[in-house]
Amino acid sequence: MIFATTGTQLPFDRMIRILDEVAPLLDEEIVAQVHRGAYRPQHIKTVDFLPPDEFEQLFGRARLIVAHAGMGTILSALQAGKPIIIFPRVAALGEHRNEHQRATAAKMREQRLAYVAHDTEELRRLLLVKELQPLCGIGGTADEELILSITNYIEHDE
Repeated sequence: MIFATTGTQLPFDRMIRILDEVAPLLDEEIVAQVHRGAYRPQHIKTVDFLPPDEFEQLFGRARLIVAHAGMGTILSALQAGKPIIIFPRVAALGEHRNEHQRATAAKMREQRLAYVAHDTEELRRLLLVKELQPLCGIGGTADEELILSITNYIEHDE
C-alpha cells in the first residue's frame, strides 16, 4: 500500500491528480490524506482527516510514503525506515505562501535522505519502481554525543 499525505493546511490537488492518474498502472492501493481539495480522484482512496492513531496505522502498513515537503512526515518516514517521495508544493502555482518546501526538498535530495520529484514525470517514474528502498534512516532520539554536549553547555552556563 502507498500512503500519501498533503498536510493539513492547504489543498494540494496537483499531487493528488498525479497519484490518481498513475494508480491504474500500479497493482496496489493508494490511500491519501488530503485537505479540502477540489479534485475528486477516481482511482485512489482519500480521507480529509485521520486521527493520529489511524494515521500511524496507515503509515506503518505502507510500503511507500508520498508527501509534500513537510518535515513532520519526512522525519516520521526516516524514523520508520520507509522510503519517501517528496513532492514539494510550489508557491508560484498558489500551493503555498513561499518556496520553503522546494528548499526543503532540495536539501533532502542533496543529503540523499529522500527521493524528490518536482513534476509529473519524476513522480510517475518513482511511483512505478516496485522495490523503492529507503535512502536513509534515523533513530528516535538524539545522538548521545549531542545530548552530552548540550547538557555540558547548560550545566556550565548556570
